[in-house]
Amino acid sequence: MPPSSNSTTDGYDLLLRLLLGVLAVVVPLSHLTWLCGNGTAYLTGDSWAPYQPTNALLRPEQVWPEVGENALLLGARIVPVLLLLALGGTGIALWMRHKNRGAGRKKITGMAKARDIEPLMAKAITGKVRSLRPSLKDAKRIEARDTGILLGNLQNTRHEVRMGYEDVAVAIMAPRSGKTTSLAIPSMLAAPGPVLLTSNKAAGDAFTATYEARSRGGQVWTMDPQQIAHAAREMWWNPLASAKTLDGANRLAGHFLAASVDASQQGDFWSKAGSNILSQLLLAAALDERPITDIMQWLAAPADRTPLDILRDHDFAAVAAQLKGTVEGPPETRDGIYETARQYAAALLNNEIAAWVTPQKDAPEFRPSEFVTSTDTLFLLSKDGGGGASALIAACADSVMRAATAQAERAGGRLDPPMLAILDEAANVCKISDLPDLYSHLGSRGIIPITILQSYRQGQKVWGDAGMDAMWSASTIKVIGSGIDDPDFADKLSRLIGDHDVETTSTSYSESGKSTSVSMRQERILPTDAIRALPKGSALCFATGMRAAMLDLRPWYREPGAEELSAASARASKAITARAIAKHAPAQSDSGTAA
Repeated sequence: MPPSSNSTTDGYDLLLRLLLGVLAVVVPLSHLTWLCGNGTAYLTGDSWAPYQPTNALLRPEQVWPEVGENALLLGARIVPVLLLLALGGTGIALWMRHKNRGAGRKKITGMAKARDIEPLMAKAITGKVRSLRPSLKDAKRIEARDTGILLGNLQNTRHEVRMGYEDVAVAIMAPRSGKTTSLAIPSMLAAPGPVLLTSNKAAGDAFTATYEARSRGGQVWTMDPQQIAHAAREMWWNPLASAKTLDGANRLAGHFLAASVDASQQGDFWSKAGSNILSQLLLAAALDERPITDIMQWLAAPADRTPLDILRDHDFAAVAAQLKGTVEGPPETRDGIYETARQYAAALLNNEIAAWVTPQKDAPEFRPSEFVTSTDTLFLLSKDGGGGASALIAACADSVMRAATAQAERAGGRLDPPMLAILDEAANVCKISDLPDLYSHLGSRGIIPITILQSYRQGQKVWGDAGMDAMWSASTIKVIGSGIDDPDFADKLSRLIGDHDVETTSTSYSESGKSTSVSMRQERILPTDAIRALPKGSALCFATGMRAAMLDLRPWYREPGAEELSAASARASKAITARAIAKHAPAQSDSGTAA
């Protein structure tokens, strides 16, 4: 039976591959032989032969007739083969190393390329910053740190991806996925203006890594009411400074409410009533320029008429009437409302916490209005579930952002340089109720918030489904790191990334031979399981109006100057440990003596 055309084609393919393989060995070997033969001739005193690699490989004795047989065997036979093997082995090793290094970061077809996210690239963002920052309008050269916040490199490239100084961002990254090392710390180190950071950690975190570096550019303020960093109280802040209006008092009371009650429970009667009482008493204390701790005395004695008299004396008769109605209402209802309010503000009973928010003769007052025009840094530290203490942290962060908004309006619309607000662990220590609403205008004011959450559901718990959806929609930059275990959210991301066409080849065999057909089908660019398995060091970036991009994160410890920063971080961590030991040493000594 005569061979089929398919068998003939397969034979030609095999012959072609064999020919290419022979050429891949013969061509480099012939050139190596010519080079090595000439080297041998030079060493033995013979003349340099003209370019003839084929003859050098096949008839070396004719190319170099004056060279001895043994020398020619070594120089034109053995050495070229050894060199070819060495070069081939080195090439294979380098290829394997590159393959292994990129094994977890295989380039994904369908994700954004450089041209798809050009507005986030260096050239476009540098051109735009001149219009956003008048101080740089005539600058001949603009430093990279002045153009925007580095998010990482476009995967497997050297293209830097930056968010501009009019963007607002949400980062959803699980613990140990790079949210601090690759986002918070680099952003703080490069920020040209004031920086605000909220956190629930100190040692080995953004606090220790950036403290020294930021102190060289301006004053560092640390508010540490629960002694996470065991920081000395070298400042105090007056939360009542912005509570001399009903709106301001309501906002401050809202922080105590949000710190104590989840979004789903904030609308019930007791929560709302307790927040209203707090608001009225905070307004009275602010109008009379009293310390915030005075409200605890009024909460303990509902019959005290002092807040009523203050409100009436300052023409807040309607508010006074509301307070009077609650005080004179049914005792069971009144006592329940006051007890709810007492629970919200319970942290003010702690003298160590209260000292940070009441006037102190031995420490300067932190003034948000002055901070936003400086290059200072404010660290706001609080423990998870800090209750009233985290309410003070949220209130301070909120007052800074509101002061920045007011300053931007006075300056023509934007802060220059912009202010960076990194709200790390925002769902635990910085529960600003209307943060999703603030996102709609902060970026246009030169106030750049980066809210960092561990999961999407964490945000839903604090701001509710509608609030978290609003923040997600208002964020012009969304960064998603590894560790996404929520299947619904992972599927949402997968659908946002979209589908792409995949070429499918099918082969069939029959008596007449092999036939091949090609068809196209659509599949997810990044399926749900791939998002869940996103490797550490990678992140998804969603920018408004652009395709989703895969980023290679750039942690600070792999950047220039990392050794100096590591040493500074170690010194700051050591200082925290020393302060902790000094604080607890007397107690340990006393207990040992008693024993």
